[in-house]
Amino acid sequence: MADRGVDLSALPKEVRDQLAELDLELSEGDITQKGYEKKRAKLLAPYIIHTPPPPPQNVQPPAPSSSSHAPPPSSSSRYRERRARRTHRSGGTRDDRYRSDIHTEAVQAALAKHKEEKMALPMPTKRRSTYVQSPIETRTPPDSSSGSEDETAVRRQSSVVAPQPQVNPNLQSPESWVNHIVQGSSTSSSASSTLSQEAKPQPQSQPQPQYKPQYQPLYQPHHQPQYQPQHQPHEQPRTAAVTDMLAHSRIAHSENSAPPPDVTAVAPPARGPRVDLPSNAVVRGMSRGQSRSSMMETADGVPVSSRVSTKIQQLLNTLKRPKRPPLSDFFTDDAEEIVEVPQPDPNTPKPEGRQIIPVKGEPLGVVSNWPPALQAALARWGATQGKSPALTALDITGKPLYTLTYGKLWSRSVKLAYTLLNKLGTKNEQILKPGDRVALVYPNSDPGMFWVAFYGCLLAEVIPVPIEVPLSRKDAGISQVGFLLGSCGVGLALTSEICLKGLPKTPTGEILQFKGWPRMKWVITDSKYLTKPSKDWQPHIPTANTDPAYIEYKANKEGTVVGVAVSKVAMLTHCQSLTQACNYCEGETLVNVLDFKKDMGLWHGVLTAVMNRIHTISVPYAVMKACPLSWVQRVHIHKARVALVKCRDLHWAMMAHREQRDISLASLRMLIVADGANPWSVSSCDAFLSKFQSHGLKPEVICPCATSPEAMTVAIRRPGVPGAPLPARAILSMGGLSYGVIRVNTEDKNSALTVQDVGHIMPGALMCIVKPDGPPQLCKTDEIGEIIINSRAGGNMYYGLPGLTKNTFEVIPVNANGVPIGEIPFVRSGLLGFVGPGSLIFVVGKIEGLLMVSGRRHNADDLVATALAVEPVKTVYRGRIAVFSVTVFYDERVVIVAEQRPDASEEDSFQWMSRVLQAIDSIHQVGLYCLALVPANTLPKTPLGGIHISDTKQFFLEGNLHPCNILMCPHTCVTNLPKPRQKQPVGVGPASVMVGNLVAGKRIAQAAGRDLGLIEDQDLVRKHQYLTEALQWRAQTDPDHVLYILLNAKGVTVGTATCIQLHKRAEKIAAALTEKGSINTGENVVLLYPPGIDLIAAFYGCLYAGCVPVNVRPPHPQNLAATLPTVRMIIDVSKAACILTTQNLMRTLRSKEAAASVNVKTWPTIIDTDDLPRRRPPQIYKPPTAEMIAYLDFSVSTTGMLTGVKISHAAVSALCRSIKLQCELYSSRQIAICLDPYCGLGFVLWCLASVYSGHQSILIPPFELETSLSLWLSTLSQYRIRDTFCSYSVMELCTKGLGTQTDLLKARGVNLSCVRSCVVIAEERPRLALTHSFSKLFKDVGLSSRAVSTAFGSRVNLAICLQGTTGPDPCTVYVDMKSLRHDRVRLVERGAPQSLPLMESGKILPGVRVIIVNPETRGPLGDSHLGEIWVNSPHNASGYYTIYGEESLQADHFNTKLSFGDPHTLWARTGYLGFVKRTELLDASGDRHDALFVVGSLDETLELRGLRYHPIDIETSVSRAHRSIAESAVFTWTNLLVVVSELCGSEQDALDLVPLITNVVLEEHHLIVGVVVIVDPGVIPINSRGEKQRMHLRDSFLADQLDPIYVAYNM
Repeated sequence: MADRGVDLSALPKEVRDQLAELDLELSEGDITQKGYEKKRAKLLAPYIIHTPPPPPQNVQPPAPSSSSHAPPPSSSSRYRERRARRTHRSGGTRDDRYRSDIHTEAVQAALAKHKEEKMALPMPTKRRSTYVQSPIETRTPPDSSSGSEDETAVRRQSSVVAPQPQVNPNLQSPESWVNHIVQGSSTSSSASSTLSQEAKPQPQSQPQPQYKPQYQPLYQPHHQPQYQPQHQPHEQPRTAAVTDMLAHSRIAHSENSAPPPDVTAVAPPARGPRVDLPSNAVVRGMSRGQSRSSMMETADGVPVSSRVSTKIQQLLNTLKRPKRPPLSDFFTDDAEEIVEVPQPDPNTPKPEGRQIIPVKGEPLGVVSNWPPALQAALARWGATQGKSPALTALDITGKPLYTLTYGKLWSRSVKLAYTLLNKLGTKNEQILKPGDRVALVYPNSDPGMFWVAFYGCLLAEVIPVPIEVPLSRKDAGISQVGFLLGSCGVGLALTSEICLKGLPKTPTGEILQFKGWPRMKWVITDSKYLTKPSKDWQPHIPTANTDPAYIEYKANKEGTVVGVAVSKVAMLTHCQSLTQACNYCEGETLVNVLDFKKDMGLWHGVLTAVMNRIHTISVPYAVMKACPLSWVQRVHIHKARVALVKCRDLHWAMMAHREQRDISLASLRMLIVADGANPWSVSSCDAFLSKFQSHGLKPEVICPCATSPEAMTVAIRRPGVPGAPLPARAILSMGGLSYGVIRVNTEDKNSALTVQDVGHIMPGALMCIVKPDGPPQLCKTDEIGEIIINSRAGGNMYYGLPGLTKNTFEVIPVNANGVPIGEIPFVRSGLLGFVGPGSLIFVVGKIEGLLMVSGRRHNADDLVATALAVEPVKTVYRGRIAVFSVTVFYDERVVIVAEQRPDASEEDSFQWMSRVLQAIDSIHQVGLYCLALVPANTLPKTPLGGIHISDTKQFFLEGNLHPCNILMCPHTCVTNLPKPRQKQPVGVGPASVMVGNLVAGKRIAQAAGRDLGLIEDQDLVRKHQYLTEALQWRAQTDPDHVLYILLNAKGVTVGTATCIQLHKRAEKIAAALTEKGSINTGENVVLLYPPGIDLIAAFYGCLYAGCVPVNVRPPHPQNLAATLPTVRMIIDVSKAACILTTQNLMRTLRSKEAAASVNVKTWPTIIDTDDLPRRRPPQIYKPPTAEMIAYLDFSVSTTGMLTGVKISHAAVSALCRSIKLQCELYSSRQIAICLDPYCGLGFVLWCLASVYSGHQSILIPPFELETSLSLWLSTLSQYRIRDTFCSYSVMELCTKGLGTQTDLLKARGVNLSCVRSCVVIAEERPRLALTHSFSKLFKDVGLSSRAVSTAFGSRVNLAICLQGTTGPDPCTVYVDMKSLRHDRVRLVERGAPQSLPLMESGKILPGVRVIIVNPETRGPLGDSHLGEIWVNSPHNASGYYTIYGEESLQADHFNTKLSFGDPHTLWARTGYLGFVKRTELLDASGDRHDALFVVGSLDETLELRGLRYHPIDIETSVSRAHRSIAESAVFTWTNLLVVVSELCGSEQDALDLVPLITNVVLEEHHLIVGVVVIVDPGVIPINSRGEKQRMHLRDSFLADQLDPIYVAYNM
């Protein structure tokens, strides 16, 4: 395309050759069309005779924007109605304002592209009960409560934009239309935009360059041009010259106040009829191929698109405003390291114009009879024109209720002023003084009372603060209104008697104290309560000065309500400039539909009206809802000259238009459209004109304007002269707008925005456009920026908020070098726009509605319009849609929340949501983060029925929105995730590591416990070689020493065992085994016992008989189906020859219930040991060597693997000896054990340690705590126990159950000051949060903060660490989680961002050595690395006991060597990741202590994005996300992260959790959650040690056995 202005034959030969080669490549498919066009454009660029430098357009080669083929005005009408004003949503955001057939058509076109690819989204699954609609009777239908969509009152038609009257036939040819635009528009890089022109050649005298388009418009085939411009493209001026000329025309205009030369051409009287595209024109958007750069696949291989757009530049702006106070003194934000900052796209359009020159309004004329103050005008009319009507109020049916004359208004205002100043307090005290602030609380339906109150306050010189009537304590934003009243120091509210009766009251009849409000006194201002002033009292009316006259409230984007103070002189000047601009005359009639408390309704309908003795007819919102045509009827009946409306009112009137035949709008000279600055107002105005032109409405009377609370009226279109040309339209590229640049939309009909001008700047004002963020730097002429105004007629300050005031009301613009351009301060208007040709002002949005996503700006209202164009009729309520952005992971993310109709089906909703995602992606090129549907009527409302955006956002972030449907799409829109880590190849040699160690100064990460030492005494050697011998020796030497005491739930001793008793019972069992069971030595025997002494006796009985005991947890009688198969599996795997158990359990094993889950006929021999005869075995077995197996230890790991390890006699005695030394155990000591005695260290402490060391063990079965929570703690106190061992589940029971009852425990005399060490036995990372809370809670009953510590064991070595009685306290370090994911350990300070606290897992036991090893290379690591913990010790297990002959697979777990370093030592691999740190503490021998930190199981870790994650870290974050999350677990499924959360709140909270979980995992772990599953409490399986069984959970999830409440697929 770029070569249309180039004669190819005139090109140099080598260029022609290159072009031919390119054509060949394209024809053979070696290059894409896009690449071809790019290269070709590059080759031809030097030879094109080009006017202005072309603004880059995304898909096409560069094209000069003025001469571009702008689509017909129609092409973007779909866009022009978007951009609903955030603040004026209150205006009852009417659905149809957004509506346009063409927009809908664009959306359909965008969606058609997606039709081919079936959505790869699985639909979320939901339990039916989750979203129970409340019964219909109790729910007000949304229409009746919110004025935003009045579907019952007005049935909307599908084609609101009526067919336009046929105008000039040329206009039907898009091509000729394009040509005229091109010819008539002024320049590209100036702020001009493609403007609709009349189709006749320009007179040459107009000072404007003429262009011929350099290439043919898009629609060539369909229409032959009606004529071609005659000018040749040779004498084309350069851009700068054009821009200069445009600027001069502006300057000339501002110097002499003659009307500006109209640089735009004449537009047709019908206001640019819409031209639809020919049916077969191609609608181009971003092709799927270009925009999707990375594809990921879901489980079944369906590609899920995940757009990573290179167009995005990282938005650093959000980083400047962290939510929490920044910790800058301590920490630097490492966002730069984390966030992937996409490279800026070279094709991003950049502004090219020159710096803008301030635009000056015409001077404010001086009229001789203008009053010195507004009150003076009222006094004058009250005295001279008392009978003249001032205000007519309507009743609910739209009939006049009363008319207030100027005489009455004056006399009542004076009475009120007198009462306020003299009659409020007791006789001698004056409650109100001039300058005090007073709230005005009047309903919308009572303008008369409001007028009297407002003018009464002005006359009393107190400052009125009009606010909305509070309806309940729960009003949206009510506490923010309190903030306004507080910051303005308001203590008194004026209201009417009727309104006061309607306010919410306490049971005693007092008015409710509203949340956040200061204490208020309420004053009724009805006439009968006012006092007539004495004859000589006159209100004081000074000349207008700079003191505040009134305060207007304004809610900003965050929801904060502030008060804009307007001075007396500003109020007066504003009235004067409005009078001049609107040409108001004395005695006119004005119909006002707007809210009279603020903004245009107040400025025109209350203030300027009184200055000019205008008769105002006020049409309240309630009347409009009942009779939408009422304002049109009022104009007709009263022959009103001016009407003040919003687009909504134009729509409502059109909808109800059929009901009225004979109305005439011929009397109107101005129809002021208050929200005419909104881009979507264009279509409202056009459609209204086409409907009512036949009723006498003249096109030139429609006057859009732009206003803001701070700058007041910024610009207004002046009433036109009949027959004069209508002003221009701009058709802008949405892509350009998102970069803040004005580009005429040339390429994609789908992404154009048509905006109308809002006229010229106000008289006496000066205006600039500055960059919206950062210092107020002047924009270039083709750049969108914030409009700032200097004028005497604007707000002065935010009352009581000097800091905010300075940034808004005292702005001094600077030039490109940062130098201020003058002294005079400007006010920020909050409006985004630009100056068009002829100094016309165009507004494209508001700062408040701006969503800054990845450095591009999107307007919330554009997104609403696109969403609504996706045929929402069946699914959601139009006009009940909120769009906002939330900051997640260093960027803004777009969230859309809509109200769903009660009758919408799940499928419809999901379908609609998926299509909205596609449409927004296609048209705006921005990904949606979350789309939520809530039940009808549940979103917080503004007073006039719109949606309260900031409250909705707050609900979303707090998890209080309660959606009934939700779709999260983080994969598409989160494009700034760090790059996945590339794993380095593992071939590392010894030299490199050693050298690396030396260079880095790191020590090899290893540590050891103290030496076990040698035993000299031979007698002791014999005694300690085998446990059986130790027991026999104790039975002989100290027969009556009590080894074990067993307690029941009441704390009563139910069993004891002395040395001799234990020995005798063991003998009986050994005899029974040899006789009844006819067991041979070396056979395996299963022990099936509840925790107690029977278990211990049976264990020694087996050893006496020479069998190998296998301890198994008995099945749970209430849950046989789940627990019995595990028992059966261990019995089968261990090939047990016999089962020892109790009578009760024997019955259970043979019961019918058991038969349901296992085959009970094939149990091995079962012997019950309850009543055995007194027999002694022929001899007590003594193993030939200590390497023989003593027992098998079976346990189910957290990954669901059943593993049994072989423990030799040598290992048993070495382990017992090691524990004895570490804990200083000997026969005079007592310890308490509250653990499950079935495997690992728990079994060793319960059954073995006492027999070896001779200390007394008090046994507390953990299940007894379920009936008596305080059993364990009171036992510790009663027996004055120094050392106790427990499990995490016991600690958790006590923390949750007794944490609040410490006073009760104290009263019972529980005192834990005796406890020196309380060790938690576990095979996992220490649960720091739990141990901390336990220590803190029970500090009150004397527990020392140093007492609690943890132990660590694994399958290959049952006890590696155990906090002993000597040695330093366990230490805690904070490690950086980002480094940990890279297997590096970096210590940080407590409280650092992304830090993880880890506690040392106890002291390394005597005789144990550990080393940290790289699990891949098997080489030793330095102490700053995370690696696998390998252990060497005399009590390592001998190997796995398996039935499957897979010993070879895991052989290396037990006897493995380092790949370099020390190649001789044999190590066992624990399968846990950890690190060693040398601490400052000293150990017993005086050396610095090496601490071992366990981070997590290697099997459990999740490998995601090339990084290593530990599930517990993600789960900790998830559990913090919302108060309703009880427990959570994570696992991966086809490289998607799945989060399962138990919901402990009500089911309506279920869907609130989805975005919160997604947010927290993204923020803290930089991972995108793929699936969120919400389940009932207790669904996540937890094993006996209190560890989560994540693999079981994963299997249940995949087998669909979880019965989830909700499953969300974040695709």
